[in-house]
Amino acid sequence: MHVKHNNDSAKYSSLAIGIHWLTLLLLIAVYATMELRGIFPKGSDGRNGMMTWHYMLGLTVLAIVALRLVVRFSSATPPIQPPPPRWQMWFASAMHVALYALMVGMPILGWLTLSAAGKPIPFFGLHLPALLSQDKELASQIKDVHETCATIGYFLIGLHAAAGPFHHYVVRDTTLRRMLPFKN
Repeated sequence: MHVKHNNDSAKYSSLAIGIHWLTLLLLIAVYATMELRGIFPKGSDGRNGMMTWHYMLGLTVLAIVALRLVVRFSSATPPIQPPPPRWQMWFASAMHVALYALMVGMPILGWLTLSAAGKPIPFFGLHLPALLSQDKELASQIKDVHETCATIGYFLIGLHAAAGPFHHYVVRDTTLRRMLPFKN
């Protein structure tokens, strides 16, 4: 099966669309594993399992985003019709930079936290190398930054998600339709 990669239409390529929605599902799973870990007592197998899945899914986001960046920079972006004002394009670009920083930075911060804490870095049966030597105080500091960024991530993701329907129903442009996986 051949996947269309060039954006020669009013929509993103099927590859770009697939990666976008897969990234969303992964981010939902990453956030859910951290939010739901609290249903298990500290030190329990269930809580440890949720944390392990959080680590592995977070690192998967990093891998998918690397692929996503290659796709993004190797193909054209379909134009928005009607063209939005320059300030909206600037805001959209800033939002995309912030989202990419989140999706790259958060897994790296998590990896650094585990490394400094002296914990294994699990990745679907593999154990990735530590990026730092053990330093519990540094691990705590990095974890604080990671958690603060996670909170900011809720707002960034929510604002990004709200922009699609806003553009579709209020502005009435093609911003949302360019990324939908089905014909419209």
